[in-house]
Amino acid sequence: MESTNHTTVSELLLLGLTDDLALEPLILSLFLSIYLVTILGNLLIILAVTSDPQLHTPMYFFLSNLSFTYICIFTTTITKMLANIQAQDQSIRYTGFLTQNGFVLVFGDLENCLLALMAYDRYVAFCNSLR
Repeated sequence: MESTNHTTVSELLLLGLTDDLALEPLILSLFLSIYLVTILGNLLIILAVTSDPQLHTPMYFFLSNLSFTYICIFTTTITKMLANIQAQDQSIRYTGFLTQNGFVLVFGDLENCLLALMAYDRYVAFCNSLR
């Protein structure tokens, strides 16, 4: 019998934005501030829609759900990047990679469905106002 060489890959290496270690704290603070502003902005939209009774219409309901979906997509992708920059470890486990991509696909599909429902809601509102 002839022996063969078998290699199993259990993690993937992510290429960083830069190889300069002096720029990593700047990149980390930049992406962390963008992440926090995005989360805060979308949470304010959700809070405004839920707290004001005049905004309890289908359009604003879909808008708050769209904000929640965007929070989920952004959290799914950016947190691993921030953790990799902080730990200076540019690897991700293969199962973690597949899980992250699965969540991005699910939340992306949910976002597309919400956008289609919002478009249909506006279509119905426009057509019924003409009758």
